[in-house]
Amino acid sequence: MFNNFIKDQSILKKFLFINLLIFIVIGSFTVFYLRGVQPSLIKGKTTKHIQVIDNTIDHVQRLNIKFNKEDIRKFLFSTRFLFQNLDRVIIFDKNFNLIGDTDTLDLDPRSFRQSFEVVETDILVSNTKVLQKKKNTKKNKKISLHEILINYSNSKEFGKPYSFTQESYNQFLLTTIKNVHVGDNNMGYLAITENANDIKSAINERKTFVIRTAIIVAIVIFIFSFVLNRYFLKPIKNLVAYTKIIKEKSKQKTNIEKIKSRNDELGILSNSLQEMTRELHKRINTAENYSRDLVHEIRNPLASLKSASEIISETDNKDQKNRLLKILSHDVERIERLITDYSQMLKDEAAITTEKMKKINLQEVVSSVVDDFNNIYNSKRGINIQLKTNGSRNYIVQGIENRIEQILANLLENSVSFSEDNKKINVELNHNQDGNIVLGVIDEGHGFKEKDTEKIFNRFYSNRPEKFGEHSGLGLNIVKNLVELHDASITASNNKNKKGAKVEIIFPKI
Repeated sequence: MFNNFIKDQSILKKFLFINLLIFIVIGSFTVFYLRGVQPSLIKGKTTKHIQVIDNTIDHVQRLNIKFNKEDIRKFLFSTRFLFQNLDRVIIFDKNFNLIGDTDTLDLDPRSFRQSFEVVETDILVSNTKVLQKKKNTKKNKKISLHEILINYSNSKEFGKPYSFTQESYNQFLLTTIKNVHVGDNNMGYLAITENANDIKSAINERKTFVIRTAIIVAIVIFIFSFVLNRYFLKPIKNLVAYTKIIKEKSKQKTNIEKIKSRNDELGILSNSLQEMTRELHKRINTAENYSRDLVHEIRNPLASLKSASEIISETDNKDQKNRLLKILSHDVERIERLITDYSQMLKDEAAITTEKMKKINLQEVVSSVVDDFNNIYNSKRGINIQLKTNGSRNYIVQGIENRIEQILANLLENSVSFSEDNKKINVELNHNQDGNIVLGVIDEGHGFKEKDTEKIFNRFYSNRPEKFGEHSGLGLNIVKNLVELHDASITASNNKNKKGAKVEIIFPKI
């Protein structure tokens, strides 16, 4: 349930929720720490108090001090060094009468009735325990030292040290009391009081530090959340909205143009996303156009097949039947070639996306293709294909080797189709004035009848050789697409001085 709740939230809400949890955990540990600081600090001081009390009791027993006002007064004067680090030492007899006070040395019993505002009690030394206040005793209730001693004398902790703190407007006092035993007799009580403002100051400093740190952390989280939302999450939301618009084919506008102007990863992502979308639309349009053109091209041979099949079933003339059979065979070959080349073109489109460009030697690739074509057409039709270069060996281009082979093979097939037997085809490899590499295929065929030779690169161009079953009309269009894939350009023209056509491809220099 909790995991589903987290998954359904936005990134900003997840960030704030996680920070809130961390904040709560750290805050809980901080509260426990602050609660443990005061007892820890009190423990150190209480330990010293008990040591002083034990030393004092030893002196009382060793000197055989009587628990009366005169002896205690003399004892306090003679042992001042024991209490030099303490603020006040008060001694009572077993009947809770004040018999000595280092602060005033006042024997007036009224000083014994001084009231104390008891804040909390604590004792953390050896095996001693805290003298717990009764549950009905309210915090900050004013209680006299006389009452504390009476409660102490009647408790189970009698005979063990008991410490408590007193807090007034400007003082935080720590007091430790213990009864004084001489033999088996309880002689009285000894109370040591020390100003513990340093403990309060240390606690207040820690509380102030924690509060200040919490405020700073909260401000930092708020600023970071604002920056995260404004500069990262909102642009991502815009990109998500952009993809939804593309998916739903909506005309709604987005802020992707603003994101594209950024120089960070989101800007790069938005540009890549838009380029990918354009490329996808381009491919969809290309596929739709290919399909439409293919359907259009198949209709003609299908119509011819239908007419020829109707006529052949009605005629008894053998010569007419033979002509009709040739038409049927020609149209079937034409449809087969169209479907075969179209399927191959789609396969090539898919394969190109996975192929990578690399540096290749164009002369080696061209020489290999020329040798293959000579082996086929030299003996078959007497057509000789020659490779001519300007002597340079620096024909390095960035490309896909098998695609460049496909380009040249299609051009040579086209030239062979237009050439008569025993003719010559030249393949030239040179550099132009700009240092770019120029690959030319020059034949001695019929040349181009079109004034605008750019038309020959269109899909299913209609002005084709007589043996159309051997061609689909896609060859030169495929060549142009592959040329543009290599950032190259292609032009077609007729030879000026003699018959034939010339096709040139200009590859950019590396």
